[in-house]
Amino acid sequence: MKRPTSLARRREGAWGWLFVSPMVLVLGLFLALPILMALWVSLLHWDGQSNPFTGGKATFVGLDNYRDLLTRDGLDRTLLATSLRNNAYYVLLAVPLSTGLALGLALVVNQRMLKGRSMLRTAFYFPSVTSTIAVSTVFLFLFQGSGAINNLLSWVGIKGPNWLTDSRGLVWTTLGGLGLVDPSRPPGASHVIMGLPLSEWLAGPSIAMCTMILMATWTSSGTFMLIFLAALQNVPRELEEAAALDGVTRRRMLWHVTLPAIRPVLFLVLTLALIGSWQVFDMVYVMGQGAPANTTLTPAYLSYQAAFDNADYGQGAAIAFILFALILVLVGAQRWLLRERQGKEGRPA
Repeated sequence: MKRPTSLARRREGAWGWLFVSPMVLVLGLFLALPILMALWVSLLHWDGQSNPFTGGKATFVGLDNYRDLLTRDGLDRTLLATSLRNNAYYVLLAVPLSTGLALGLALVVNQRMLKGRSMLRTAFYFPSVTSTIAVSTVFLFLFQGSGAINNLLSWVGIKGPNWLTDSRGLVWTTLGGLGLVDPSRPPGASHVIMGLPLSEWLAGPSIAMCTMILMATWTSSGTFMLIFLAALQNVPRELEEAAALDGVTRRRMLWHVTLPAIRPVLFLVLTLALIGSWQVFDMVYVMGQGAPANTTLTPAYLSYQAAFDNADYGQGAAIAFILFALILVLVGAQRWLLRERQGKEGRPA
């Protein structure tokens, strides 16, 4: 068979670009161009009432918006640090919980002898297609002081907290309940990082934030379950049968056979969960808008608040790009940690 000449390759390339040009134009017009415009706005002091490209009320301030958020003492940096702390705890809990629950549900539904598999798949996936606004409203009724959750807890003699108005950090609250720490005087209060005392960085998620983590775990696990299920159905049955003949237990089969076989899908799910968790906005907007005491404030909502509530679109755009850079770094670190390590002979370890 003759190899295509350079002219034929150029023609193929030209036809390829011709066919993808409509999508390239759409992505450039509605994705790349707005990102570049937002990057320019992040270098301005702009109230959104004029054209940011023709001067007027738009003042070029360079990197001042980023300096106010990252290096200069003040309320802006303190609020950003608070939002990053809240979101970090949200990610540390929501990502492994939703991923683990999704994998467990997928393993259950993937059993060939299980009856009603289609019904279970639908039931597990249903929360993922329900409006987040609607689910957030339901959670407001469930977790309020006189809501159904506290009523259920009262039946077993437990007095539940006022979930959505309790700003106490879970770490100091738990340690204080065990008598190990005085919650009113936690350690590390004298050390300050980005305008926020170290004790507040270590306080853990607030009880109000924990309700959002529960909601996020419940609503996102269905989508991830379907992704895991598709991957599990592509695992060669010969591997499982060979492991079963060797007397491998289910736990060891999961750890040494199933998970290595679905490693790329596991990375995909973790990446989607990580990105989605750092971009959480809608449930924060509905369930408290940062309250109580800014313990549910997130960078995405802080960006919205700076731009649309305070009419400082430059700072709002700067927060968005700081969040964008943070997500890129974390995804890159996650990719490095989950990479397929090679043995001495070049084979996967």
